[in-house]
Amino acid sequence: MIIVKYNISGKCYIEKQDNLIMMQQIESESIDLIYCDILYNTGKKFKDYDDQLGTPQEAMEWYKPRLIEMKRLLKETGSIYLQCDYRLVHYLKVLMDEIFGISNFQNDIVWCYRSSGFSKTKWSQKHDDILFYSKSKKFTFNLEDVRENEISDSVQKRWGKEIKELGYIPTKKNGKLYKNSPYSCPRDWFIINALPQAHRERLNYDTQKPKELVERIIRASSNKNDIVADFFMGSGTTGEATLDLGRRFIGCDIGEKAFSITKERLKRFENKIKLD
Repeated sequence: MIIVKYNISGKCYIEKQDNLIMMQQIESESIDLIYCDILYNTGKKFKDYDDQLGTPQEAMEWYKPRLIEMKRLLKETGSIYLQCDYRLVHYLKVLMDEIFGISNFQNDIVWCYRSSGFSKTKWSQKHDDILFYSKSKKFTFNLEDVRENEISDSVQKRWGKEIKELGYIPTKKNGKLYKNSPYSCPRDWFIINALPQAHRERLNYDTQKPKELVERIIRASSNKNDIVADFFMGSGTTGEATLDLGRRFIGCDIGEKAFSITKERLKRFENKIKLD
């Protein structure tokens, strides 16, 4: 296979390449965050990629060396998010417990959406799972960047006046004033409607995910100038979100169309993005 590369110096680097081969060439403990919308093993041959890995056990054999490499690449403060669905989530959870350690499991995030068809004979399957693991207990999580945009009734009742006047909840401890956010902590379920985003962002690529979904993860688990990687790059949503948020991006996909779409999507950053 001919390897095709695209590089924006100091900002992003992508390859059309087998992700295992690419990962094996990257320096250990060099990546801050990995997010991958992986192969779900639906058994389908989509227009843009083949989603057939065999039985769940065969799929885990395919994923195992790749997950081992992902762990090697993460910094001690790094995190990994793998997006999948009911077909592989339980198998992947067991495998990731083995590789990353049960104690480093943080969340099984559920992304709820409304799109495609609905079942009339059972509960319609309208969510994906996103397995969130850290490399260690020192992982990055930016709470204030991802708080829910709501104030609970109990907080409003107790602190409504202060919130209206000050914009925060004032509390004192040991003579020191603390300015606490009134907004709710984020939950491990996301309600992000895929349809409006898909219509605006659509690039004619199968199973493209909303940019808002990926942005939430990047904001939470990385900082400015950090390196974010996506080894199942697809249409380049992760790359665009990463550069928009002032991070650096490494990406890879084996598909010619995925590489071409992503390259065009990231070209606008060649002279615009400024990293601190």
